[in-house]
Amino acid sequence: MSTVYVLNGPNLNRLGTREPGIYGTTTFEQLSEQCIARAGELGMDAVVRQTNDEAELIGWLHEAADAKAPVILNPAAFTHYSYALRDACSMLTAPLIEVHLSNPLAREEFRHTSVVSGVATGTIAGFGVASYLLALQALSPVE
Repeated sequence: MSTVYVLNGPNLNRLGTREPGIYGTTTFEQLSEQCIARAGELGMDAVVRQTNDEAELIGWLHEAADAKAPVILNPAAFTHYSYALRDACSMLTAPLIEVHLSNPLAREEFRHTSVVSGVATGTIAGFGVASYLLALQALSPVE
């Protein structure tokens, strides 16, 4: 079974209570469970992680790069300014899908720029938890 990394940046551990009108009421634990279950249905093993630490997230991207594993990444606030994260993403040789629960382009101006999108295979945004499930489908080896 192939492994896909589902990596999440700052504040996503607060899902379910953080601005539910924007991010929904699904908790991070529920999101993780849904990703793991859907990946299994698609013939993949999902490693789901969240951190508020930029260095830790970069380390996980290095791990994925070394494993030549695909990544689904919600960089959260790092999306808009972390060139270190962007550089780590550019080291990936397997597909990288950037995901967002909300649509950054429908929000504040500072959220309109992603430094990650330019090195991502694709971006899925605005569909809540389904953004992750769509990304898993896109990476699926099952047809």
